[in-house]
Amino acid sequence: MTPTKILIYGASGRMGRALLRLATGDDRFRVVAAVIGRTLPPLDDLGIPVFGPQQLDETPAFDVAIDFSQPDGFDAILEHCLARGAALVSGTTGLSDAQRHRLAAAAKKIPVLWAANFSIGVVVLEDLLRRASAALQAWDVDIVETHHTGKKDAPSGTALALGQAVQQGGGKAPHYASLRAGDVIGEHTVQITGIGERLELTHRASNRDIFARGALEASSRLAGSAAGEYRLAELIFR
Repeated sequence: MTPTKILIYGASGRMGRALLRLATGDDRFRVVAAVIGRTLPPLDDLGIPVFGPQQLDETPAFDVAIDFSQPDGFDAILEHCLARGAALVSGTTGLSDAQRHRLAAAAKKIPVLWAANFSIGVVVLEDLLRRASAALQAWDVDIVETHHTGKKDAPSGTALALGQAVQQGGGKAPHYASLRAGDVIGEHTVQITGIGERLELTHRASNRDIFARGALEASSRLAGSAAGEYRLAELIFR
């Protein structure tokens, strides 16, 4: 089987480093470029070509780019994928409405996938929330999310996606609470409260590898697909 050629954008971040480590140990993938915003010496040991954000035009051909960067770097990788006719998998949160519109427009030309969370457990949680909300439409909904102190956007993209799943099921618009503490990777609790009873659904991430594995799995399935805007669930469970 020919390996999927991937470009990792935001390779110097926590998720980028996890992607590099897991992808280089998986025969399904060949990392052809790592785009970083700062020097990351350990990359030299992996034999992967390293590029700065201003050097995108110099990157070799790739099948799919995996983006875990910041909103201010998102437009550049989206345009680069369009120019190369390559797929884009993005987990960058905090995108503006204008950026989401550009992503939707790009999906008419290339396959794209944006997800707030690449955990398989979160995909299942969203499905459970749609079903629970359909049965409990009059109940109040609160979503509490906790992340490490370095996370900038609040509520988290995952919390907003869970809230969207609630409303897709017919539930009330949720209230959100965001906590930033220590080195917590990610915890999300959805509380659905009626008179005299309460339902709680919680997902806890114990390491970032779960997100990297989900993104890599999605990338292997998205590469070579027809243009369109894909959801993680349809790629993972198809």
